[in-house]
Amino acid sequence: MRAHELTTGRTFGVTFDHGEDFFDALSAFCRDHEVRQGYIPSFIGAFAEAEIVGTCEKLEDPDAPVWAMTHVTNVEAFGAGTIAHDVETGSILPHIHVSAGLKAQSADGRTSHLLSAKVQFLSELLIIEVVSPNMTRPRNHALYDVPLLTFGAPE
Repeated sequence: MRAHELTTGRTFGVTFDHGEDFFDALSAFCRDHEVRQGYIPSFIGAFAEAEIVGTCEKLEDPDAPVWAMTHVTNVEAFGAGTIAHDVETGSILPHIHVSAGLKAQSADGRTSHLLSAKVQFLSELLIIEVVSPNMTRPRNHALYDVPLLTFGAPE
């Protein structure tokens, strides 16, 4: 387990507009407001289309992460995540999970890691900045190269 007391900074209410790319809008928000890291305790919204982690294939190694994606359209979404700082590029490394209901299929649901999304009508977020410690996401080579949230100086 990794744990660290967090010193939080500002809290923002943010809305992304119809047609915006979710991750581009999130990156622009962070750049414009100089947010390097933080938490998204929850957000609601709709996506015209999204890509989430998933597959219908038989998994060769059920313990390994799934790197494939599935495409969904016209979904209502509820999500949460973290924003870590990318030391190499100075940009952000978001890690967002969503539960998404497919509107045209009786709100049949999908839940997974969000890879991309185009906002449909709106997305409403609460973003809490973390000012310390540094939150980074180095890849753990011993664990399938999965990027894991780390507190403090990167290893």
